[in-house]
Amino acid sequence: MKILLVEDNKKLTEALHFLMEKEKIYSDIAHDGEIGLALGLKSIYDVIILDIMLPKLNGLEILQNLRKSGDLTPILLLTAKDAIEDRVRGLELGADDYLVKPFATEELIARIKSLARRAARECDGDRLTLSKVTFNCANQMLRINGREQMLSAKEGQLLEMLMRRPEQIFTREQILDKIWGYDADIMLNNVEIYVHHLRKKIGKDAGIELKTVRNLGYLLRVSKNDK
Repeated sequence: MKILLVEDNKKLTEALHFLMEKEKIYSDIAHDGEIGLALGLKSIYDVIILDIMLPKLNGLEILQNLRKSGDLTPILLLTAKDAIEDRVRGLELGADDYLVKPFATEELIARIKSLARRAARECDGDRLTLSKVTFNCANQMLRINGREQMLSAKEGQLLEMLMRRPEQIFTREQILDKIWGYDADIMLNNVEIYVHHLRKKIGKDAGIELKTVRNLGYLLRVSKNDK
């Protein structure tokens, strides 16, 4: 799971980053609202955590901009004890949950996991299903018409990303940021290589198509004959 944590308290973000990594929740961090919004608009995160009190843009402004852009990523707001109006406003703008500061790390992690589970499409436990394809996210096993094969870690991450949001176009930059990290020193043609390998493993009898959208990116959709 990958999240975006937008919080200006650097000591807090360092501590949360370390603790969440132990739970296999990996985080990108922004310390001001402008960077937070720019990263959020990439649509590569499973959950976004927004502090309301931020420099440059506050959390509610980020939330409003993300929802106006059509981004449906689950968002959890971090609010002050007496900020009832902010909580109400946040929920009205499309926040999925809120947590009052100070909070227990265990509760934050539980809420992140809950939001991620709620957002998963056609997901049964650790399995994702689309047409004739079932992918087990836990063991990286791809099953198509009774045929099973193991995917590599990166292939599995790519397939999971596409299966959770069928019909959504992902640019090469979005895929690179999601799987390798936005600051990774990796060439864009790595994405093309993994798409090629994954397309071959899916094959032509899966009921889904991994399409290249010219000059835009890639999307996964149910084949016309299987709709």
